[in-house]
Amino acid sequence: MGIVEASYLKINLFILLTWVILLLSINSQPLVPALIIFGDSVVDVGNNNHLETVVKSNFPPYGRDFINHSATGRFCNGKLASDLTGESLGFTSYPPPILSKEANGKNLLLGANFASAGSGYYDNTAKLYNTISLSKQLGYYKEYQKKLVGIAGKANATSIIDGSIYLVSSGSSDFVQNYYVNPLLYKVYTPDQFSHILIIAYSHFIQELYHLGARKIGVTTLPPIGCLPASITLFGEDSNECVTKMNLVAENFNKMLNATSQTLKSKLSGLNLVVLDIYHPLFDLIQKPTDYGFFEARKACCGTGLVETSFLCNKESPGTCKNASEYVFWDGFHPSEAANKILANDLLVDGISLVS
Repeated sequence: MGIVEASYLKINLFILLTWVILLLSINSQPLVPALIIFGDSVVDVGNNNHLETVVKSNFPPYGRDFINHSATGRFCNGKLASDLTGESLGFTSYPPPILSKEANGKNLLLGANFASAGSGYYDNTAKLYNTISLSKQLGYYKEYQKKLVGIAGKANATSIIDGSIYLVSSGSSDFVQNYYVNPLLYKVYTPDQFSHILIIAYSHFIQELYHLGARKIGVTTLPPIGCLPASITLFGEDSNECVTKMNLVAENFNKMLNATSQTLKSKLSGLNLVVLDIYHPLFDLIQKPTDYGFFEARKACCGTGLVETSFLCNKESPGTCKNASEYVFWDGFHPSEAANKILANDLLVDGISLVS
């Protein structure tokens, strides 16, 4: 199939999915019982607010375009791709961060968010930043299941667990915030060897999640990590272009991720495991920003847009842009809400089988 044909197919699938969602939304019921989210800063909605860590975003200008201009702990000016995906699935509220006071009672019936910025498949990545590792997120999920039984009863809780969509977004921090800046890693392991370590951890995590009842799991690929504004600034050797060697590592990791996911599907009966491609849609945005209505893809909106994230992106940051919708990136690591809207559309198309 050629590129043009594939593009048309994707557009048609999106139109079809949109019509299905519109028809089903007449009943004002979400398409799935709950949305359960694991991972890093791309999907963290405020868990890090409750940790002793520098990796936080619960202050301006984060959230300036979110509901009530509120800095909730999302690493964005507005909504995350996972927020927008949840809305498209019919949810009228977002799964609460598991460490928040909102994560109780009936709020848990629609899912929960266990993600923590600065975490990864490699547990030591989270330890570096005192955030919640994936294995610890899994521990919180086990506690969530017990609470769910108490709220809904065992039969209803089992139905929710079986029918929910599980979203996993991880791996970027392992490379950009650990491997490439940590001589204890890059001097010991080649990128390929480190990728294998991460894939083993990924496989173990999915199997654990499966044995806890998850059947519909979407896992995102690595993005083009060499094109993040912070990566270009730190590792680009003044080229001002995407760091090719980092993107090649991401592409290789994504191939491993796809192959391992296929193996897991054949091994685990009834598992619907879908790899959600983030790499190519974001790379396309970065390479051809004006085609999508963006003005800037190299610098991000916050501050100078080169390395700022977390505490380096704050209300005192000089030069923060006025209109984030013109920028692919909000800060040095994370897409703007405008870019997230495009990524969310691709997530829906790639994950259409998770809805059925």
